[in-house]
Amino acid sequence: MIGIVNYGAGNIFSLTSALERLAIPFGMVNTEADLDKYTHIIIPGVGHAGAAMSKLEQTGLVKPIKALKKPVLGICVGMQLLTEHSEEGNADMMNIVPVKTKLFDKNEGIKIPHMGWNNIDHKNNSLFEGVENLTQFYFVHSYFIEYNPTFDIATANYGKPFSAAVQKDNFYGVQFHPEKSGIAGERLLKNFSNLKQ
Repeated sequence: MIGIVNYGAGNIFSLTSALERLAIPFGMVNTEADLDKYTHIIIPGVGHAGAAMSKLEQTGLVKPIKALKKPVLGICVGMQLLTEHSEEGNADMMNIVPVKTKLFDKNEGIKIPHMGWNNIDHKNNSLFEGVENLTQFYFVHSYFIEYNPTFDIATANYGKPFSAAVQKDNFYGVQFHPEKSGIAGERLLKNFSNLKQ
């Protein structure tokens, strides 16, 4: 059963709708004690990474989340919260994955935010089982996770290569929105729900 971290910085409706379509049971994580009720945890997030981190800190959930041994998935800003630092708000994140979140450079001739469908090049990873390589996923973001081959499990390109998905131990992050990415996104959510602890 999936627990969704409810800290006031996520577009929970689209995520819960996708989980309902897939018949994946879920509930909300509001307190540390709630983390024990679920086998898998999702950290959603939209908007400003610095503000999201501040909201998460106010819940008292940062330390218990970092101590989790069960599968954890950060989506969009939720992925950025897993990193070391974000240029958005010049804020320290949870530092679970030692990479940085950076602002796209408009001088590279790209529009910011990066919005719409983009191919991803993924590695052989359980999160992407059954998802064809170079499948398109839906992105909406102005900041990106710097590419690091140690943690990168999927890459996208927008002006430069960046990490579309990362993994460190039981922690996963995706920059795109699987809940808005059609069949491939639903397959990814199903794969996550089936990850073994």
